[in-house]
Amino acid sequence: MITSRMLLWSALLVPALGCGGDDDSEAERRGIGSECTTRDDCEEDAQECLTQFTGGYCGAAGCTGDADCPEGSACVTEEDGLGNFCFLVCNDKPECNDHRSVENESNCVSSLTFVDDDAGRKVCRPPHGG
Repeated sequence: MITSRMLLWSALLVPALGCGGDDDSEAERRGIGSECTTRDDCEEDAQECLTQFTGGYCGAAGCTGDADCPEGSACVTEEDGLGNFCFLVCNDKPECNDHRSVENESNCVSSLTFVDDDAGRKVCRPPHGG
Protein backbone atom coordinates (compact mmCIF):
# COMPACT_ATOMS: atom_id res chain seq x y z
CA MET A 1 0.00 0.00 0.00
CA ILE A 2 1.38 3.39 -0.98
CA THR A 3 1.23 5.89 1.81
CA SER A 4 1.41 9.65 1.60
CA ARG A 5 4.85 9.47 3.20
CA MET A 6 6.08 7.18 0.38
CA LEU A 7 4.70 9.59 -2.23
CA LEU A 8 6.45 12.50 -0.53
CA TRP A 9 9.81 10.66 -0.48
CA SER A 10 9.36 9.71 -4.13
CA ALA A 11 8.64 13.31 -5.06
CA LEU A 12 11.80 14.43 -3.28
CA LEU A 13 14.10 11.63 -4.39
CA VAL A 14 13.33 11.30 -8.12
CA PRO A 15 14.37 14.85 -9.11
CA ALA A 16 17.58 14.49 -7.11
CA LEU A 17 18.50 11.31 -8.99
CA GLY A 18 17.30 12.05 -12.48
CA CYS A 19 18.31 15.30 -14.06
CA GLY A 20 21.94 16.14 -14.66
CA GLY A 21 22.98 19.70 -15.28
CA ASP A 22 25.11 19.97 -12.17
CA ASP A 23 27.76 17.71 -13.68
CA ASP A 24 28.21 19.72 -16.89
CA SER A 25 31.85 20.43 -17.64
CA GLU A 26 33.20 23.97 -17.77
CA ALA A 27 33.30 23.65 -21.56
CA GLU A 28 29.57 22.84 -21.68
CA ARG A 29 28.73 25.69 -19.30
CA ARG A 30 30.68 28.03 -21.58
CA GLY A 31 28.85 26.81 -24.70
CA ILE A 32 31.57 24.81 -26.45
CA GLY A 33 29.89 22.53 -29.01
CA SER A 34 26.63 24.49 -29.09
CA GLU A 35 24.67 25.01 -32.27
CA CYS A 36 25.05 28.45 -33.92
CA THR A 37 24.52 30.42 -37.10
CA THR A 38 26.78 33.40 -36.28
CA ARG A 39 29.52 34.20 -33.75
CA ASP A 40 26.96 36.18 -31.75
CA ASP A 41 25.17 32.89 -30.96
CA CYS A 42 28.27 31.63 -29.10
CA GLU A 43 28.69 32.32 -25.39
CA GLU A 44 32.07 34.07 -25.35
CA ASP A 45 34.07 36.50 -27.50
CA ALA A 46 36.90 33.99 -28.02
CA GLN A 47 34.51 31.50 -29.61
CA GLU A 48 33.87 31.24 -33.30
CA CYS A 49 30.80 29.81 -35.01
CA LEU A 50 32.24 27.21 -37.34
CA THR A 51 29.61 27.35 -40.07
CA GLN A 52 31.19 24.65 -42.23
CA PHE A 53 29.45 22.18 -39.89
CA THR A 54 25.76 21.34 -40.08
CA GLY A 55 24.05 23.57 -37.51
CA GLY A 56 27.30 25.43 -36.83
CA TYR A 57 29.61 24.69 -33.90
CA CYS A 58 30.80 27.07 -31.16
CA GLY A 59 34.49 26.38 -30.64
CA ALA A 60 37.05 28.47 -28.77
CA ALA A 61 39.57 29.68 -31.35
CA GLY A 62 43.34 29.93 -31.25
CA CYS A 63 44.33 27.26 -28.73
CA THR A 64 47.90 25.97 -28.79
CA GLY A 65 47.18 23.00 -26.51
CA ASP A 66 44.61 21.61 -24.09
CA ALA A 67 45.79 24.03 -21.38
CA ASP A 68 44.22 26.84 -23.43
CA CYS A 69 40.83 25.12 -23.43
CA PRO A 70 38.12 24.98 -20.76
CA GLU A 71 37.95 21.75 -18.73
CA GLY A 72 35.99 19.19 -20.72
CA SER A 73 37.32 20.25 -24.11
CA ALA A 74 40.44 19.52 -26.16
CA CYS A 75 42.49 21.54 -28.63
CA VAL A 76 42.12 20.07 -32.12
CA THR A 77 43.19 21.11 -35.61
CA GLU A 78 40.28 21.24 -38.02
CA GLU A 79 41.25 19.67 -41.35
CA ASP A 80 40.02 22.66 -43.35
CA GLY A 81 43.13 24.60 -42.34
CA LEU A 82 41.12 27.06 -40.26
CA GLY A 83 43.40 26.72 -37.25
CA ASN A 84 43.04 25.20 -33.81
CA PHE A 85 39.82 25.14 -31.81
CA CYS A 86 38.65 23.77 -28.46
CA PHE A 87 36.08 21.05 -29.14
CA LEU A 88 33.90 19.36 -26.52
CA VAL A 89 35.33 16.02 -25.29
CA CYS A 90 32.95 13.04 -25.27
CA ASN A 91 32.67 9.31 -24.69
CA ASP A 92 29.37 8.78 -26.54
CA LYS A 93 27.17 10.69 -28.99
CA PRO A 94 24.44 11.71 -26.49
CA GLU A 95 27.01 13.80 -24.59
CA CYS A 96 27.42 15.94 -27.70
CA ASN A 97 23.87 17.04 -28.16
CA ASP A 98 22.58 18.71 -25.01
CA HIS A 99 22.76 22.11 -26.76
CA ARG A 100 21.93 21.01 -30.29
CA SER A 101 18.71 20.23 -32.13
CA VAL A 102 17.96 16.73 -33.41
CA GLU A 103 18.45 17.77 -37.04
CA ASN A 104 21.91 19.20 -36.23
CA GLU A 105 23.34 16.48 -33.97
CA SER A 106 27.08 16.08 -33.44
CA ASN A 107 28.90 12.78 -33.49
CA CYS A 108 31.53 11.64 -30.99
CA VAL A 109 34.66 11.09 -33.11
CA SER A 110 38.37 10.41 -32.71
CA SER A 111 39.29 11.30 -36.30
CA LEU A 112 40.39 14.92 -35.73
CA THR A 113 44.02 15.82 -35.08
CA PHE A 114 44.57 16.50 -31.37
CA VAL A 115 47.24 19.14 -30.69
CA ASP A 116 48.22 17.35 -27.47
CA ASP A 117 48.37 13.55 -27.22
CA ASP A 118 44.93 12.16 -28.02
CA ALA A 119 45.27 9.31 -25.46
CA GLY A 120 42.24 7.63 -27.07
CA ARG A 121 40.02 10.69 -26.61
CA LYS A 122 37.08 11.71 -28.77
CA VAL A 123 35.43 15.07 -29.40
CA CYS A 124 31.99 16.18 -30.54
CA ARG A 125 31.86 17.16 -34.18
CA PRO A 126 28.81 17.65 -36.42
CA PRO A 127 28.96 16.55 -40.05
CA HIS A 128 30.28 19.00 -42.65
CA GLY A 129 27.69 20.76 -44.70
CA GLY A 130 26.79 23.96 -42.80
